[in-house]
Amino acid sequence: MEGRDATRHEVAGADARGPGRVVHDRRWAGEMHSSIRCAVALLALLLLIDWGSGAATPWRAVLWCALSVLLFLVLCPRRICAGEGWLASRGLLCTRRVRTDLLVSVRCTDGVCQRLVLRDAHGGRVELDPQVLVNNPELWHRLDEDAQKSAALGSLLCGVIALGRVQERIDRETARTVFRVSGLE
Repeated sequence: MEGRDATRHEVAGADARGPGRVVHDRRWAGEMHSSIRCAVALLALLLLIDWGSGAATPWRAVLWCALSVLLFLVLCPRRICAGEGWLASRGLLCTRRVRTDLLVSVRCTDGVCQRLVLRDAHGGRVELDPQVLVNNPELWHRLDEDAQKSAALGSLLCGVIALGRVQERIDRETARTVFRVSGLE
């Protein structure tokens, strides 16, 4: 319980100008709206098909609503925020938090859905999409700065390579953006 209260205190009481300021995922609101639009579009399409075919019943409407809610739950993005020494991932039901200045491991899972898994010395664990860090340089800077502190303290036992891969990806995306904006692409 104290961890949750501490997160609320740090998020609410942070100074937006100083080093202890909290940074958020800038694209979260757009992704949330997209997941809502997809769920509503699916519901409207299913109800329209049922109505057009003459098979509409209240039970089928409830089934389509449940399917639409399930799609929303699958697509709903986690809200990522970070401050000095911590990173939090808030979903619909819970908030997970990790001390980034006491990281023990950082793993990058490959597969259909790539994830960056952060673990701290206190047992905290957060999973996030590396694209969130690519899209939000301030989040990456906050995480990278604290991860370097963890490495200097000797607590970061594995994960320097995974963080290096994320850094390379961010550098690649930045170079592409610069080339695209300057017309060299």
